[in-house]
Amino acid sequence: MAKKVYNLPIAPTRATNIMTFDADAVSSGLAFLQSELEKLDPLLREPLTNTTYPRDIEIESGGGWVEATSAFNVDYAVTGGQADGVGGIQNNIRRIQADFSKDIYKVMPYEVAMSVKIQDQLRGAVTGRSIEQVYDDGIRLDYDKYMDINTYLGQQSYGTTGLVNDPNVVATSVAQGASTKTEWKNKTPEEILRDVNEAITDAWAAAQYDNSAIPNHILIDPANYAYINMTPLTVAGVPGGISIMKYLMENNIATLKGVDLFIGECRFCEKAGTGQKNRMICYVNNKRFVGMDVPVPLARVMTQPNINNGSYDSLYMANVGQVKVHYYEPFIYREGI
Repeated sequence: MAKKVYNLPIAPTRATNIMTFDADAVSSGLAFLQSELEKLDPLLREPLTNTTYPRDIEIESGGGWVEATSAFNVDYAVTGGQADGVGGIQNNIRRIQADFSKDIYKVMPYEVAMSVKIQDQLRGAVTGRSIEQVYDDGIRLDYDKYMDINTYLGQQSYGTTGLVNDPNVVATSVAQGASTKTEWKNKTPEEILRDVNEAITDAWAAAQYDNSAIPNHILIDPANYAYINMTPLTVAGVPGGISIMKYLMENNIATLKGVDLFIGECRFCEKAGTGQKNRMICYVNNKRFVGMDVPVPLARVMTQPNINNGSYDSLYMANVGQVKVHYYEPFIYREGI
């Protein structure tokens, strides 16, 4: 009787290039996939960035989905009477007059959508990482970057400007030093202090020497900020061992008047001036003088299933106002540092 032969399907050929711990492990039958021998770092590394807008402007929240914000101003004048203000003439008594005006400021909607596939949500239970949370973190980072741009440069599509590029702020160049140059790296500590004090006193003088209008906030480019912090002081009669920054902080006119002056770095100051010169910004960081409204802070306003895409779609929104400069007198640009 002939022997029956069974034609069984041949098993598929397996890949032979699977990476293993070593060749000896293969020969001994103790083969491991490389991924099985990895130590997983749970830290998810996000893009490197920096946002500083909360430091450099006071933000007031609330107001809802308005299309604009406004602020009232009043100016006074006295009419009649003697030109020198001397009284005593009963039929010619001086009278006070008040002139009211209103400023209107733009408000802009911020909107970002997020779509999370159902299977990606389920996979999170396996990987231990929620893709929804990753997207949420990305949206909040994008919002912070948006707020940075809005604070320092404004929104070009809406015709607004920010702290660094407001055309209504008076911009002048700093004086040349003994080196015949204006850059701080070519100036002595005394000359740098003079630049800072002149900016402060010019703003103070423009505000009729109102002590509440003495600038308390100065922004400069990161390179100059690093220079004055890292360069030791060399001034006759002043003890060594301190930086130019410490010398500036102890000897500026604002500090001498009891104002807590801040000098900080701002990347938007780099090449912000005329001819791409570095710009120093000097102002009063107080919402009475400069501020920003955020009528609706960032929030997830809705989430709904999308059957066609097999996902949950979410919408994030905020209502953000432009930078409001209420007093331009104590707001100064100095260029060429």
